[in-house]
Amino acid sequence: MIKLVPGLFHNEQNTKRNLAKFITSTDRLSIGPECAGFERQFSTWQGRKYTVLYNSGSSANLALIQALINLGRIKPPDKAAFSAITWATNVMPLIQLGLCPTPIDIELNTLNVSSQKFADALTQHPDIKLLFLTNLLGFCGDIDRIKRVCDKQGIILIEDNCESLGTVYQGVKLGNWSLASTFSFFVGHHMSTIEGGAVCTDDAELARMLTLVRAHGWDRNLEPEHKQNIRAEHQIPDDFFANFTFYTLGYNLRPTEITGFLGQQQLPFLDHIIDRRHHNYHRFHNTLIKNEDIIPLATDHIDIISNFAIPIICRAPKLSRQYIRAFTQADVEIRPIMGGAITTQPFYKQLAHAHSPMPNAELVSKQGFYFPNHEGLTEPELALLHQTCTTAPQPAAKQLI
Repeated sequence: MIKLVPGLFHNEQNTKRNLAKFITSTDRLSIGPECAGFERQFSTWQGRKYTVLYNSGSSANLALIQALINLGRIKPPDKAAFSAITWATNVMPLIQLGLCPTPIDIELNTLNVSSQKFADALTQHPDIKLLFLTNLLGFCGDIDRIKRVCDKQGIILIEDNCESLGTVYQGVKLGNWSLASTFSFFVGHHMSTIEGGAVCTDDAELARMLTLVRAHGWDRNLEPEHKQNIRAEHQIPDDFFANFTFYTLGYNLRPTEITGFLGQQQLPFLDHIIDRRHHNYHRFHNTLIKNEDIIPLATDHIDIISNFAIPIICRAPKLSRQYIRAFTQADVEIRPIMGGAITTQPFYKQLAHAHSPMPNAELVSKQGFYFPNHEGLTEPELALLHQTCTTAPQPAAKQLI
């Protein structure tokens, strides 16, 4: 089978040997210097001032929303807009923390929210305070224009960049267009620390709050100067009491030293991984745009496409069933497009507010899927994938009904 994930890690055998050596030689596996080392290195690679590492990308989402509430930058029941096609744990914190989730439909030719779709949403909901934008599958819309609208209207812009690590738009890496961005290092993503996630920002106050939220509201992982400041502010007399003082609302979302160690092991390979995904994507894109069964994607506006997986959005449900059947018969692992239209998911319908239809997101959910794109694909596998996605499949008899 051609799998969506090539293995546990890039350079897997060496990474496993190094991990085993680390575990047998270290005297610490709870959060510590390995995590701090990765935070510094990832900040440098991403081009952000601060990185706060978490035990998952989903935890990073939760921590970011909680941190913004703790700082008073948003407050329940403010309206928080989000991309209609996203992952469930982008939307769940909005609901859990008392905000009003407000979906925005995507464009079919980018699979992402555009400035026009955002403007349409603002017409209906002029009181939006937060936009949680998902950069889907390594793509983006006109995020520069979206940022200008947010800046002009005082709307906080944050990005979910879990599927677009390394994509570059107008010379700027995705994840750097906003106040803060979230990342995932789950084993199925571009770079694996098994589990793991992060928030990146250039905002010092937000970075400190993200650190407090990560560990119970404690100050233990703050820089010494900031520890002194927060203890003085709250009149905490000494370390004995300060180490068990809960300054703000928080959770236990801490990563282990294994996460930090693996991140440092994998980061040197990240540029190569992105380069291979970029070239693989263009190899398929140049042919897929000629296939009349499939809705073409517009990606010429993106400098580097760090594509998570190759999407196929068929023009009709019947065609989608035929292509899914063709890939399945070719023994290729495929999946729906992310979490699909989140507004159709059971949890959302049970707990969230009413919303307008999201026709494009719903079409993508019903008529789309994706197949593998990663640096581990061999030439024979690439050839098979190319053949499968470009040859019009023959429908099964019962599919013609």
